[in-house]
Amino acid sequence: MSNNLKFYIDGAWVDPAVPHVIDVVDPSTEEVFTQISGGSATDVDRAVQAARAAFDSFSRTSVAERLELLETLCAEYDKRYEDIAQAVSMEMGAPLAFARDEQAWIGQAHLREIVNVLKNYKFERMSGTTLLLREPIGVVGMITPWNWPLNQITCKVGPALASGCTMVLKPSEIAPITGIIFAEVMHAAGVPKGVFNLVNGEGATVGAALSAHPEVDMMSFTGSTRAGILVAKAAADTVKRVHQELGGKSANILMPDADFAKRVPEGIANCFSNSGQSCNAPTRMFVPQDRHAEVVELARKAAQNFTVGDPRSENSNLGPVVSKVQFDKIQALIQVGIDEGAELVAGGPGLPDGLSKGYYVRPTVFAGVTPDMRIAKEEIFGPVIAIMPYETEEAVIAEANNTVYGLAAYIQSESLENARRVAKRMRAGTIYLNAPKFDVAAPFGGYKQSGNGREWSVFGLDDFTEIKGIVGYEAA
Repeated sequence: MSNNLKFYIDGAWVDPAVPHVIDVVDPSTEEVFTQISGGSATDVDRAVQAARAAFDSFSRTSVAERLELLETLCAEYDKRYEDIAQAVSMEMGAPLAFARDEQAWIGQAHLREIVNVLKNYKFERMSGTTLLLREPIGVVGMITPWNWPLNQITCKVGPALASGCTMVLKPSEIAPITGIIFAEVMHAAGVPKGVFNLVNGEGATVGAALSAHPEVDMMSFTGSTRAGILVAKAAADTVKRVHQELGGKSANILMPDADFAKRVPEGIANCFSNSGQSCNAPTRMFVPQDRHAEVVELARKAAQNFTVGDPRSENSNLGPVVSKVQFDKIQALIQVGIDEGAELVAGGPGLPDGLSKGYYVRPTVFAGVTPDMRIAKEEIFGPVIAIMPYETEEAVIAEANNTVYGLAAYIQSESLENARRVAKRMRAGTIYLNAPKFDVAAPFGGYKQSGNGREWSVFGLDDFTEIKGIVGYEAA
């Protein structure tokens, strides 16, 4: 029996307080494929009260007990792995291979990482005569996005469980089915009643009620900077901790000694991955002025490697963007790039050839982009990249940092010493040197309007704890 029209509260699947149905659309067909219930402030309060009631006992469980729970959770996640991948592909249009190898996999990776972290995490240590304790912060409200649904759910829920917190999750109403499956996984793992709760719905109702609720001790939000500001304002009256992972406009700096034949296609592929719907996507490619023409041709050829189409087809490696709202925004910004005089190298407005429906975007490359153009400043969140020429190292560092965001930066150089030098001057939370292997143990989070706090691995666990000092615990 489907739980799509129910919420998971206090260890059971329950009906909403007031019936309110939300359509869930397959972005590859523009057709409704299922429905969920949208919650209200009443549903949020019920879930928060369940989490509050469970906190006293769960916060006092031993590390061994929580470790056993997380290991069971990993095993149950693995059992539903294919269901998760299929749901991601359907609800957000990810090609099936990408849904399996990246979207479903990263949720699995975060859970396994937090198990490893918890095995060695120090909740207590002495500093002089003072005992320093890291204790669970309390009831956590979690709001997660549609673009990497399992990534954001697991990198919040995993460390929250590890620390001893209880929680209420609101997944995106645009891509909610993976969240419902995850709640089923949590139930199968035997998570105690009230520790994990799920309420679906819109941000303006469920998200706002959760952010303002006086019994919520912390809000962990991932999404747009605009929505993150609203969460912070709603949380301010109760002075709760607010953890935010927000937008980005990440720079990809190709230094003069970079291997252009290798790094330009890598940069294009990284930007277009997930149909460009990643907050840390390297959307601004900075290249030396005297290599600009060479890069344009490399980028043009790289864009041809992407076949846009049905995510269930083996012939497609780029699916649609998630919704009509996103599609319309991306189309408008592509047209702005043309109108402002950027050189259109590949792609452009309109549906790709051969497609008449679905929120498909042509993989688009702009060159000769200048810092004053909107496509150089605004987060597009689609398969659109801006190639920006620079004259000197000092100039490119200044321009790469000239953004309200600061989530990530990418540095390409055949000299690791050069790459490290530039990396240290980037005002961003995570710097990637020469397309490194994925590291789930790295911190994830940003500077400036990309948010505050850090997720993933030990950094996520730290953020779900409060520090207590017991002075005089040992005699001087």
